[in-house]
Amino acid sequence: MANSLQSLIACGTKLWLDSIDPDLVKKNRAWGATGATSNPIIVSDLIKTGRFDHSLTKYIKDGLSDHDIAWQLTDQLVRDAQQVFAPVWEATKGNDGYVSFELDPLLEDPALGIPEAERTRKYLELGRKWSAGHTNRMIKIPATPAGLAAVEELCAAGVTLNVTLVFTPRQYTAARDAMWRGAQKRKSLDRFKSVYSIFVSRVDQYSHEHVKQLSPAAQGQVGIVNAKHIWQMNQRFWADKKLPLQEEMIFASTGKKFPTDADWKYVEALAGSDIETNPPATNDAVEKSGRTFTRQVDKSPPQEVIGEIERVVDMRHLEKVLMEEGVDKFAKPQHALIALIAKKRKELAGK
Repeated sequence: MANSLQSLIACGTKLWLDSIDPDLVKKNRAWGATGATSNPIIVSDLIKTGRFDHSLTKYIKDGLSDHDIAWQLTDQLVRDAQQVFAPVWEATKGNDGYVSFELDPLLEDPALGIPEAERTRKYLELGRKWSAGHTNRMIKIPATPAGLAAVEELCAAGVTLNVTLVFTPRQYTAARDAMWRGAQKRKSLDRFKSVYSIFVSRVDQYSHEHVKQLSPAAQGQVGIVNAKHIWQMNQRFWADKKLPLQEEMIFASTGKKFPTDADWKYVEALAGSDIETNPPATNDAVEKSGRTFTRQVDKSPPQEVIGEIERVVDMRHLEKVLMEEGVDKFAKPQHALIALIAKKRKELAGK
């Protein structure tokens, strides 16, 4: 195991990988990673390598559409990653060792104009479909109105959920409360596990663009302060529930966004608890850094910095802007994935 990543894990962080590349999964598992997550960009990048042409050829011969090929290949890659992390799931009795599977991002594409009730119905249908028969697969559902409306029923049905695209305490609270309502409808809470993916560096991108009046001390700290605040809310809520498994935050969007930031800025600031889903390049940089990480997740910037952020940053506007951007970043890669498969279909037919 890598020395720096070993220290990160030793201080209490569960290290997950923001990739389902089979080679990177094995590499990071050897470093101590205990889970992973998928998205259409990752799948597209894998297709571009040519390493999965044999799978694409098979799916094409089977008569699958470009849309269906995208989902079959995603399912295959997630299954393969699940096998790598299954021993972790077994050893922790379901507390770790998961791979997240993202539901269809096109449901949130504004250009398609799908009514909210229909989107929620599809989330319920797809959540049941893609979770069926899996122990260590998490279903990733966005903290949009339609996604949040599906949380309670999916949780009640026994689906393990990762609520993603969380930027604000309001979104977190809505997701958590729906999750807990659903959990209490289960016959047993023995296998109840939920996570909430708070996006960190995107919040700092927002503040750099929209809250330029922040002082130098506060600028670049908004994402960390926000993530730690929501982490504290989560800690307090579940403290008295006496559940067998942990209900955790995933600190996502942990790669640096500005050249002046250290590669490990967010990794270090949030070290010590819950889950960090780091891009492969971030884990590589952390491994090479030689740094020793210690628990920082419950240590806050000076109170004057926190007070300034609370006074100056409009969280409603932040959520509105980042959700609009998030939905766009959610849907476009899925369109691109399907277009890439159409292109590959033509290329493979010519061979």
